[in-house]
Amino acid sequence: MWCLLLLTLPTQPNAVRLRVWRTLKALGCGALRDGAYLLPAAHEALFVSVADEVRAHGGTATLLTTAARDEAQQREFAALFDRGEAYAAWQREAAAAPARWATLPEPEARRSLRTLADALAEVQRIDYLPGAAARQAEAELAALRTAFDARFSRGEPRFAREHAIERLDRRCFQGRRWCTRARPWVDRLACAWLIRRFIDDEPRFLWLADPARAPRGALGFDFDGARFTHVGQKVSFEVLMLSFGLEGDAALARVAAVVHFLDAGGIPVPEAPGLEAVLAGLQALHGDDDALAAAAAQVFDAFYAAAGVRGAAVPAPLEPKQPQGARA
Repeated sequence: MWCLLLLTLPTQPNAVRLRVWRTLKALGCGALRDGAYLLPAAHEALFVSVADEVRAHGGTATLLTTAARDEAQQREFAALFDRGEAYAAWQREAAAAPARWATLPEPEARRSLRTLADALAEVQRIDYLPGAAARQAEAELAALRTAFDARFSRGEPRFAREHAIERLDRRCFQGRRWCTRARPWVDRLACAWLIRRFIDDEPRFLWLADPARAPRGALGFDFDGARFTHVGQKVSFEVLMLSFGLEGDAALARVAAVVHFLDAGGIPVPEAPGLEAVLAGLQALHGDDDALAAAAAQVFDAFYAAAGVRGAAVPAPLEPKQPQGARA
């Protein structure tokens, strides 16, 4: 259900007209046309004070509860409240924060973190239909707080997070068999590229028709019960990055943002439609999964290069593999 506000603003004074317009903009309501504004019915109370002010100055205001006439109109109404771009702008600021903290004293860095938290709260305030993007942003803010504590509060005891991701040494994962579901799509193709290029110098990949029959000793990724799969809001590619200490590479983080959006939805990324179209074309061209993974690896190589940051610092003890050309 939806609440519809129909109003005619008074011609004078201009201050009232401006104040009402600013209030409606701050509410983040949907504008159907001049004088017709929409909110989910549960938030009708937000319109009441606006209607009262308009009437108090000689205008007219009517509040109606209505429903979309069909699913298409329901989607049209919901699209008026899509905050994807706002979350994407916040994510860009959040992604840059850890690098800034490296040059800031703790008080300034703490203010930076608080500013990011406040900015996210402001987006959430007008996100009346929260979905995957909101959950992803919440998870990223939690990760930022963890990164802040790790930098400025080393040694401070804190509870382990549920589903905490174990840090691993890539030297213990060489020449291994890696398995996932057959006919790989975005997350699995990206994981295979990440493994080959940054984790295992000589991997062997198995593409399984039935993941429940994964061979003993093989390292599974991106299927239910696999060693490396979705954790919380993170897709398998992000879990592999964190497991092997690769999150410090800003170019990989950009790749991860696109993979996350295409696999799980959430915060939109401009490059996502293009990558999806290219990978769909490769899947249509290659019936063999090894050939598909090799072709996709070249695409991810190019995307990683375009992201523009190579060899970013990662935690030394994990010794992640330095960027090299992808293996076919």
